[in-house]
Amino acid sequence: MAGQAGRRLPLQGGLPPVAAVTGPVVEIACDESGFSGTNLLDPATPLITHASVDLSTGEAAELIATLRSGYRFSPDEVKSRHFPRRPEAGAALRWFLAALRGRAHVHLVDKQYFLVTRIIDLLLAEPTYAAGTRLAQESRPAAVALYRAGRPAGPDWDGFLAAFVEMTRTKRRDRPDRQSAERFLQARDALVRHGLGARAEAVLRGLDRSRVNAVLDRLGTQDRSIPPPLEPMLPALAETVLFWSDGDRRVLVTHDEQSALTADRLRRLQQALTTGIGSSPTGNAEPSAGASPLAGLVMVDSRDDPRVQVADLLAGLARRLPGTVDDGPLRPLLSTASPLDPAGDIRTAERPRKGSADRAMFTVTH
Repeated sequence: MAGQAGRRLPLQGGLPPVAAVTGPVVEIACDESGFSGTNLLDPATPLITHASVDLSTGEAAELIATLRSGYRFSPDEVKSRHFPRRPEAGAALRWFLAALRGRAHVHLVDKQYFLVTRIIDLLLAEPTYAAGTRLAQESRPAAVALYRAGRPAGPDWDGFLAAFVEMTRTKRRDRPDRQSAERFLQARDALVRHGLGARAEAVLRGLDRSRVNAVLDRLGTQDRSIPPPLEPMLPALAETVLFWSDGDRRVLVTHDEQSALTADRLRRLQQALTTGIGSSPTGNAEPSAGASPLAGLVMVDSRDDPRVQVADLLAGLARRLPGTVDDGPLRPLLSTASPLDPAGDIRTAERPRKGSADRAMFTVTH
């Protein structure tokens, strides 16, 4: 990142491996689009997309060079926002997605649903760094029920989520803000009055004052065993790692600089995943004995790494042009419109077969 005199500041965060990574390993490069910090209710950016590719530096550089030369993108124009403005954008997009077939993945985060999962994980369960990933899905049915029933409530739904953001965004201090807790509980009561159905109402009534205050006390004392409540990048990264792990590989991540991915948070996430990844009868990942699938994470400046540039472009396209990407040659299994299918279940991509060229492109969990 540039300093005042044009000099780059030292990269922050990351968790490089302390020793050589042994055994089966895959190296991926990642970037995101739509990240807005703790401002998770901006209607202009309802989604965060976290993209990853397993290209070599040379392969990525060739993709970027082809877009610049073959499709007349100038060096400073290879950004997703420019695709809709160019007459050749359709052909360039089809070519780009076809070139990434089997070599890329995008994890989509619905910000409102992410907030619902945080409400459940913090206030109805024991918050952990595995919460929100496929390793800890016990609370997801409650989150789905509340999400589906609450959204039609309109302003009271928006007020409920905003009150949770206000309560948990408050800087950690010795004395928790009890007034923000009261406002959250009042917003809960306003939502209950809509008659959301037995299941959703049971979730809301379970958000009692003593539990809310106990969690605020833990946040106030900087209890680092609690993951940051408004940080979607951690579960997004976890899901990305679980996807590429493919059951038995370790994943070495190169990531564009991201302030949310501090060494302490990554170390705790790595530990949460240390139980390893196995396969359940349904095809989903489950804990098993072994090393963490997250081998390490190295921060880079995207200007220096064409692999991250490709991931950045893919993340932006998935967020800005979901319909185009969904109809593209990668034949993704999932839509970006919602984390729920018509039956109300969380959509989870089929796990890829080893060596398969038809690796799923999209997953939606939050």
